[in-house]
Amino acid sequence: MARVLIIGCGCRGLSLAGSLRQRGHAVRGTTRDPARLAELEAAGIEAVQADPDRIATIAPLFEHVTVACVLLGSAVGDEDKVRALHGSRLEMLLTKLVDTTVRGLIYETRGTVSAEALEGGAAQVRAVCEDSVIPYVLLDGDPAWSDTWLAATLDAVDHVLGAGVSASL
Repeated sequence: MARVLIIGCGCRGLSLAGSLRQRGHAVRGTTRDPARLAELEAAGIEAVQADPDRIATIAPLFEHVTVACVLLGSAVGDEDKVRALHGSRLEMLLTKLVDTTVRGLIYETRGTVSAEALEGGAAQVRAVCEDSVIPYVLLDGDPAWSDTWLAATLDAVDHVLGAGVSASL
């Protein structure tokens, strides 16, 4: 099976990781909070303290990963930094991802982050992935509906692993 990297492995990421593991996938998940590492590890996740605002902490995690899930649609913090996560930081992350083993990308396009920032991030993902022929899904599942979101995200992982084409789910 595949190794999936969950960037932003909060509560929804933890749920996703459990379902992915049940399907036989290995899961690597990031958290900015060192206190959450033990919780992620107890769930069978390869837990890594990393900050998507510091791409140098994320880029090495692409090693031996097949699918990367960027689940930052509801990221919290300083408004300018959160906007940058879907702008300049995402651009740098995508640049690093192109020359790795990652063969599929899922980008969350809904959440509490401004629609403008998420739309800009989606445009970057679309441009880079199409140019680099990397399958991607722009995940439009509403994170407020956890069961529906989880099903859509699992479908997205299956899609990029199997279909090799882009989509919005």
